[in-house]
Amino acid sequence: MARPSLSEDAPHAPCTSAPVLACSGLVKSYGDGPPALGGVSFSMPPSQFTVLLGSSGSGKTTLLRAITGLAALDAGTIEVAGVALTRRNLAAVRRQLGMVHQEFGLTDRLTAAQNVLAGVARAVSWPRLLLQAYPAPLRRRACSLLAQVGLTEAEANRKARELSGGQRQRVGIARALMGEPQLFLADEPVANLDPQTASGILALLREAASVHGVGVLCSLHQTDLACQYADRIIGLRSGRIVFDGPPAGLTPDAAAALFARPAAPASDRAVAA
Repeated sequence: MARPSLSEDAPHAPCTSAPVLACSGLVKSYGDGPPALGGVSFSMPPSQFTVLLGSSGSGKTTLLRAITGLAALDAGTIEVAGVALTRRNLAAVRRQLGMVHQEFGLTDRLTAAQNVLAGVARAVSWPRLLLQAYPAPLRRRACSLLAQVGLTEAEANRKARELSGGQRQRVGIARALMGEPQLFLADEPVANLDPQTASGILALLREAASVHGVGVLCSLHQTDLACQYADRIIGLRSGRIVFDGPPAGLTPDAAAALFARPAAPASDRAVAA
């Protein structure tokens, strides 16, 4: 029997042209060094799969942390699904976000299904949470999502520590979908996976964007995967956007420039000489 896809039982995607994410003039510095973000501005429509592409230190992780409220900005504004990110609105913004982590972010002692249910833990009373006694409708939804991301019933009932890396990341995607977010944030979600498994995970994220109407902002450093799966690529270098467009527009020279090492300051070059 064929496994269901994410299209089955998916909620109807909202009909709106309003951005699911709007960032304006984002600036963030750490200490006396160059800014991690140097005035980043862009917006995303619903259902778009956008890849943040760049080398380590380009600002990708800082940008994602800023959107979750984990990195306080020096300047700039962020709106998620029309809600401004402020201290007062932080909880409301986070309810619109689904997180997919590089290290999976699962609780090893819980089963795959229990980890997925943790995505709606805030909606369950404390006694139910302690006993893992989630209401039946939530349990059915968790099982459906696990099937949709390609896990069998047996795999759904295994402890997270018994699953492969690819299976664990599929659990993470199902957990993120449990909360019916407007925006997925994925920080290098395939960094620890082999190429074939990585392709499967990115295909699932792309399907989540198109079927569930979820915007996906995914950081990667693999140009080939970005070009294969993204609707749009935002290239970051030294905290600034140096490319923003469809994959077809990312020429080999532009891609090479993204990952080129920045030139040393003149004073450093003089010392080296």
